[in-house]
Amino acid sequence: MEYLHTMIRVTNIDESINFYCNKLGLFEYSRKDYEKGRFTLVFLCAPEDKEIASSSQKPLLELTYNWDVEEYKGGRNFGHLAFSVDNIYEKCQFLMDNGVTINRPPRDGHMAFIKSPDGISIELLQKNKPLEIIEPWNNMKNIGTW
Repeated sequence: MEYLHTMIRVTNIDESINFYCNKLGLFEYSRKDYEKGRFTLVFLCAPEDKEIASSSQKPLLELTYNWDVEEYKGGRNFGHLAFSVDNIYEKCQFLMDNGVTINRPPRDGHMAFIKSPDGISIELLQKNKPLEIIEPWNNMKNIGTW
């Protein structure tokens, strides 16, 4: 068995690409429109996985955009996506500066949670060991759910 990808249905492809690529830092690996099926598939990968994504050695994130309006209810109850970052404080500050709510701030220098425009919970984990606990992160409150 080989893990290939995780698929997420999105309601606004442009908003989702902006979030996942311009804010979170993923790269668009491939995109294909399926006229007969009336949907678009966009595959994304993390920066460090970009070179080896073509060899199917790393999992990809598949964004599925159905052209016809559809309401998604129970299909998103899978937990969360997780990404490691070089500096969790810098990434969270960048996200905040770009309008992303930090639902669970990295008070411990190790873990934070945000949500995509479609409410997908995303866990950010500090690479290697946790960073030193600092302000303003130490005293930031949780916002909403994750």
